[in-house]
Amino acid sequence: MTGLHDNERELHMFRTRLTAVGLFVFICFGLLVARFVWLQVIKHNDYAALAEDNRIAIVPVVPNRGLILDRNGVVLARNYSAYTLEITPSKLQNSMDSVIDELAKLVEIDAKDRKRFKHLLEETRNFESVPIRTRLTDDEVARFTAQRFRFPGVEVQARLFRQYPLGEVASHVIGYIGRINQAEAKAFDGTEDEANYNGTDHIGKEGLEKSYEKVLHGQTGYEEVEKSAGGRAIRTLSRTAATPGSNLILSVDIELQKVIEEAFGEFKGALVAIEPSTGDILAYVSKPGYDPNLFVDGIDTQNWNELNTSPDRPMVNRPLSGTYPPGSTFKPYMALAALEMGFRTPASGFHDPGYFMLGGHKFRDDKPDHGYVDLYRSIVISCDTFYYQLGYEMGIDRIHDFMQQFGFGQLTGIDLEHEKTGVLPSQAWKRDRFKKDRGMQKWQGGDTVSVSIGQGYNNYTPLQLAHAVATLANDGVVMKPHLVKIVEDGATRSRTLTVPKESGRIPLKQENLDFVKRAMVGVNTEPGGTGYRPFLGAGYISAGKTGTAQVVGIKANEKYNAKTIASHLRDNALFIAFAPADKPRIAIAVVVENTGFGSEFAAPIVRKAFDYYLLGKRPTAKDAPPPAPKGDIETMPAEEARAEAGMATHPPGGETPGNKE
Repeated sequence: MTGLHDNERELHMFRTRLTAVGLFVFICFGLLVARFVWLQVIKHNDYAALAEDNRIAIVPVVPNRGLILDRNGVVLARNYSAYTLEITPSKLQNSMDSVIDELAKLVEIDAKDRKRFKHLLEETRNFESVPIRTRLTDDEVARFTAQRFRFPGVEVQARLFRQYPLGEVASHVIGYIGRINQAEAKAFDGTEDEANYNGTDHIGKEGLEKSYEKVLHGQTGYEEVEKSAGGRAIRTLSRTAATPGSNLILSVDIELQKVIEEAFGEFKGALVAIEPSTGDILAYVSKPGYDPNLFVDGIDTQNWNELNTSPDRPMVNRPLSGTYPPGSTFKPYMALAALEMGFRTPASGFHDPGYFMLGGHKFRDDKPDHGYVDLYRSIVISCDTFYYQLGYEMGIDRIHDFMQQFGFGQLTGIDLEHEKTGVLPSQAWKRDRFKKDRGMQKWQGGDTVSVSIGQGYNNYTPLQLAHAVATLANDGVVMKPHLVKIVEDGATRSRTLTVPKESGRIPLKQENLDFVKRAMVGVNTEPGGTGYRPFLGAGYISAGKTGTAQVVGIKANEKYNAKTIASHLRDNALFIAFAPADKPRIAIAVVVENTGFGSEFAAPIVRKAFDYYLLGKRPTAKDAPPPAPKGDIETMPAEEARAEAGMATHPPGGETPGNKE
């Protein structure tokens, strides 16, 4: 009985265990079925999409960046393709330095490449690739490809590169592109540009490359590429072509630009040449310049330090952001204002004593006695005393309101970023400028006297001076100055003018305009005119006005002597002009820093520009500019020297020296 009972018990336990196991298997099977239903039915669409994503990669197709050409079709910025060796830090299995050391055994990687790589690495997100070498040769590509399996996270990529064939020529016009940094990438987040810049490594940083970035970049395309489990591309399933960027056709004549840049020689300064009837900028010179090709791959530390520590400040865009007192180039506008407002007539004149007294302060002319001076002669010989008296009678606010019409102290709206307004002084301006110093807020009569000859608080960009003289040459018709004349669509090749019509007209009497223009012709054509010698024998009639502006005032009863003054505090030479005088085709304003007289240093540069543009005559070796003046103190931009000197152009008492031509 006991044996039978044990068998039944064991059988019962076996059946119980079998049932439990069966139940467990059933539950597991049920879970598998439930999971199968979840994956294949409920989440089918989601996982099908993921599977498709693993099989198909969406690859951005980067558009060709638009070209930049001068008005005659000369290419100033173009693209070319080359191979780069790139490292993605997040995919490396070994330390960065060890990987680079191993790569250097296959591909030449020098110290500059390493420094540039580290600099780029600091500005790049960790999951993005960073170039360690650009422009690989075919042999280098082959050597790396054979050993590629040893370097996870390192790839050879085919990239489009930007090239500036003329190097430094017009560098401040064209600007340059550089790699997109973290701040720029972050600015794209959540914007329409985020998708459009997918796959793009570079962006415009300065000049037209920056201000026309969206126009030049184009529209990114996409490819659907089928890939293997190992990630290799098998075939292209579909393609949405990229739309190339639009081309920029500039108003600049690059040959004229070259002539002018060569005419500057070692001088520092700025020149802007404008076609008065259209606002086309024919030349835009900022000296010294820089080579924009240095920035394309990421500039190395040595070159970057040289550019940024140079006392000549080659990175400063002088026509746009350099501000200077205009000196006697201000006088034609003062004369025109006097005629328009009835303060003078063409016959108005007086005997010049060589100075103007205001209270106990003597404002003197550079020449002790000009004799009898009328309005016409005051422009031709540049008589300061005439304008001391005139400015004092007119008052600063009348001067301000009239000059504002010509764009002094105003943004021109040029198609470059970071334009400065300069200073067109008024009583309201001074109150605001010195709001923390009540003792300086009141406008003084001596302030007006200094402003009337282009000194004092006057401070304008060379671009504003060129815009003003172009407007004068164009009989008061205002044309917006611009560097890009035409935008050519990258896909359709259709063309659009950037400035199709005038911006406005200054209400001026034609007889007054004609009178001032005749006097400016006299400056360049009459013996005794301050621009006579530089334009002697020219094959055309031009109109102009010289200017020599103090960077810093000198003490009472002292004569200006360049040899005793630090080089960065010496006078600036200026000249404004247009030609031919009867039907102007070109108007120019030039500032040559820390040199001396406008007739000696600035006017000859304009003469060479006119000779080339109007006659096709290029300067010869005998026309080479003189060497730039040297000093024992490093040079700096004029606006900084003025700030260093407290912006004073005349002492608080005693005698005030006048302009020198």
